[in-house]
Amino acid sequence: MEAGKKVPYLHFGFTDSEGIKKPMVFTHPIEIIETSQIEEVINKLKAVEKHIEEGKYAAGYLSYEAAPAFEPHFRVRPDPSVPLLWFGIFEEPLEESSEKEMGEFQISEWDAESTQEEYHNGFLRIRSEIEEGNTYQVNYTMRLKAQFKGDDYSFYKRLSRAQSADYSAYLNIGSHSILSASPELFFRLHQGKVTARPMKGTVQRGKTLSEDKENAEWLYHSEKNRSENLMIVDLLRNDLGSIAETGTVSVPELFQIEKYPTVWQMTSEITCSLLPHLGITDIFKALFPCGSITGAPKISTMNIISEVERSPREVYCGAIGYISPQGEAVFNVPIRTVLIDHETGGAQYGVGGGITWDSTMKDEYHEAFVKARLLTQNHESFQLLESLRLDNGVYEVLEEHLSRLLESAEYFGYRVDEHKVRRLLMDFASENNQDVLKVRLLVSESGDLHIEGAPIGKNPDSIRIKLAEQPINIENSFLYHKTTRRDMFEPFRSVEPGVFDVLLWNAQGELTEFTLGNLVLKLHGKLLTPPVSCGLLGGTFRAKLLAEGIINEQVLKKEHLESAEEIWFINSVRGWIKAELA
Repeated sequence: MEAGKKVPYLHFGFTDSEGIKKPMVFTHPIEIIETSQIEEVINKLKAVEKHIEEGKYAAGYLSYEAAPAFEPHFRVRPDPSVPLLWFGIFEEPLEESSEKEMGEFQISEWDAESTQEEYHNGFLRIRSEIEEGNTYQVNYTMRLKAQFKGDDYSFYKRLSRAQSADYSAYLNIGSHSILSASPELFFRLHQGKVTARPMKGTVQRGKTLSEDKENAEWLYHSEKNRSENLMIVDLLRNDLGSIAETGTVSVPELFQIEKYPTVWQMTSEITCSLLPHLGITDIFKALFPCGSITGAPKISTMNIISEVERSPREVYCGAIGYISPQGEAVFNVPIRTVLIDHETGGAQYGVGGGITWDSTMKDEYHEAFVKARLLTQNHESFQLLESLRLDNGVYEVLEEHLSRLLESAEYFGYRVDEHKVRRLLMDFASENNQDVLKVRLLVSESGDLHIEGAPIGKNPDSIRIKLAEQPINIENSFLYHKTTRRDMFEPFRSVEPGVFDVLLWNAQGELTEFTLGNLVLKLHGKLLTPPVSCGLLGGTFRAKLLAEGIINEQVLKKEHLESAEEIWFINSVRGWIKAELA
């Protein structure tokens, strides 16, 4: 290493062939192999292979703009800012250190490099190319840009938590840092078998469990998404066929639906046995860049991409990974990936999706920004929460609480043992069978349980409530689940003396709920409550009252407050409390 130059630091959070995540760290390389010259890429990659044969590890990346090295007819945008190929050579990886300190960071608003009109023009050009038969599908992307300051490793950790990615990687190569929270496997070489798992087909997560399941089911049956996915499967089958032993290319999994924090993704798996005399360079020659981020057919489609996209993709859509001395290798497709320039502080993040004849500009533009949500999500740990009323050893609406808890556990992927939960609740009830308590049940992601109780005071005859001064964002999925995450309510807390709670409403002027309970209005003699679709938590006491026909659902506007005969605050701990506007 040159004096004064920062030592490269590489972290990989990849899952292995058994699906187990085994974090690895590489630092203090004995050599760095890099190039910005297209004619040097193949020889540099072969130099990497030579080190592998000598018992060393290699870890690094190839940028998307390295593609013409493997096929001269591939066209890419000129003047990328990072090397086309960068690999560190290492004696061995280190175990992940839990002692690495997390620092602070600041990041500005993300701005798209393309206006909606510019994106639309590119979309129309792609439609024209499809109509003329030059392509079947184009993966059309753009860059979001921001200014970054601070600890980029902390930002990487936040991104990887937000995405729950199987193939996350952090590469600080001195001039730049690459923060990849990718869920997509490019290829794995394991015991002579090559596995590719392209992603093609996306829909956003639902906000409730039922909506979430509907979205997943829609994606699975979507002819458009199946068609897109199958095109890429066929492309990769053909690519793998050029390096496979005869008759070994197979598709063990087709149209699998995988859950991520912000989206559902459709994936398929293609495998083959690698011809014995071939190696890593041959795999890249056959597969790079991955068909899922180009479209089909590759040559003509990449030509279109080079003309409709405004900037180089850089590491985004290239390949990040490592190779072991045993010839084992894993590379991701760097989607959900941030590139930070250490000199300027400039950060960029690529987003996009596959455009086919059936695509609509509005849906594709929206999908691109759905994929960018992890940039602003702070995936702090949280617990599932249920607040129950225990009255002399008997829980109110117990089954409704358990049902809601299990639904939220399924939604977030928390491991909850219903039998253990019931036993804990019953044991607590038997120990406190002479009291009236508010019982808080907390469940962690791993299924750890905590229970506590506090006395419930006498309900007031009535409470004063205040209408929120601004609408609440009903796209926040935490609104629809009872958890320890309550930050979405912070802007609505009332500090006004004598005000018990704040009544929320959405951007359409529809009433939703209180921060601590549900709303019931009496209108024309009927007891009415807003539907969950307006943006609220489906309370357990509310669910019981609906099931018994005591209350009914109806969209309620702010102006209904003026004509309401009665306003009620309800929850399972307090029951009914009459409310008056302050």
